[in-house]
Amino acid sequence: MARLRIFVVGRTRAPFLEEGESFYLKRLRRYAQVEWVEIKPVPVSRARSSKEILDSEGERIRKKVGPRDYVIALDRSGLQYDSEALAKWMGDLFINGGRTICFVTGGPLGLSKSLLDQADRVLSLSKLTLTHEMSRLLLLEQIYRAFTILRGEKYHK
Repeated sequence: MARLRIFVVGRTRAPFLEEGESFYLKRLRRYAQVEWVEIKPVPVSRARSSKEILDSEGERIRKKVGPRDYVIALDRSGLQYDSEALAKWMGDLFINGGRTICFVTGGPLGLSKSLLDQADRVLSLSKLTLTHEMSRLLLLEQIYRAFTILRGEKYHK
């Protein structure tokens, strides 16, 4: 069974998004061992620059990633796939890897440059600017869709 870890900075505040996350996490657990890892955000203040905040959050994430984990960071500068191509790519990872696949989403400021540079892959869900909370739900739905495509199930049309 595939192993997924999804790192998020901070908790989801919008109840409708939290409900959607729970919905897709439950569905995903039919296909994979899924761990939702909440990283405590660094408080935004005038005393810290955005870079300092991102670097600190990035270090918190790095401490929880295993040395053999395959890290996929989400950023709008990343590669974009359609749903079928994403499913194929993920399927290849599961077949060839045996590694835990970690999806990493940032907080309101995104992810640090060093974390993006160290990721095995940088993925973009859209060229549109999305809130960090919205991107989590879209990521879960696309991962779920990828599994249904790989299994030939009727969810994806």
